Amino acid sequence: MKIAIYGREFNNSVLPFVQDVFDALQEYGIETIVHQDYYQFIEDKVKLPANLNTFSTHPELCCNTDVLISLGGDGTLLDTLALIRDSGVPVIGINFGRLGFLASINKNEIKNAIQALVNKEYSLDKRTLLDIASKHHLFGEENFALNDITIHRRDNTAMMIIHAYMNDEFINSYWADGLIIATPTGSTAYSLSCGGPIIFPSAQNFVITPIAPHNLNVRPVIIPDDVTLRFEVEARSTKFLVSCDSRTATVDRSVKITIKKAAFHVNLIRLHNESYLTTLRNKLLWGIDTRNY
Repeated sequence: MKIAIYGREFNNSVLPFVQDVFDALQEYGIETIVHQDYYQFIEDKVKLPANLNTFSTHPELCCNTDVLISLGGDGTLLDTLALIRDSGVPVIGINFGRLGFLASINKNEIKNAIQALVNKEYSLDKRTLLDIASKHHLFGEENFALNDITIHRRDNTAMMIIHAYMNDEFINSYWADGLIIATPTGSTAYSLSCGGPIIFPSAQNFVITPIAPHNLNVRPVIIPDDVTLRFEVEARSTKFLVSCDSRTATVDRSVKITIKKAAFHVNLIRLHNESYLTTLRNKLLWGIDTRNY
């Protein structure tokens, strides 16, 4: 079995848990490769296996890799998409951050999680992605998002007007600070904080959620994921921002944006002792009424 490790820089409080990861991988005799930047950060901080290899690019990762482990929070796991792309390499996140909704493995459960990987005691959640396109080729080859794509104002207090179309049919003109187009995975992220619904990961839908809309009767709308969305922006400012998960680009207001379902999906590993509903209850305290406890 060959496992890849990806992570970000961290403070010293995380060091014992990073060491636990490499100790468990060595105990089970797992061939390990580490992202080059992360390796340079940790090589003098933890004890690493002698036969460790590194990778930097998508082709280097995807050559016979069985699993990628993300060490950090949800943002770190989202970073791995640029390396995985359409390879199908499954991802599991060990949470060194706070909430850890996508990176669902607790740092105190590292050895049990790696044992489950070795014994193949897991299933794969196929998660839909969004694809963004424009004549300016925003985000280059990394023009996909697991959580959401957001259109939002840049540098003044004036609202935007975002004209939205679905398969060239007019949906609405949103007077708002911005607009979130979220996948089922992203429905529990930024969209949820703006009043959007929770969508089960296997649902074949997207949700369009306005950010601080001027019209109070404008609400999030759930749409099928087999449509093509197009957006045109009016604003006092000459430019606006487009975010694709954690990546952001400044865009001229004349640019038209097209969003649709990506041609590939991402495989998130779910251990057999986990379920989406338990994650909702444990991480978001979904449905919990403290008056009953």
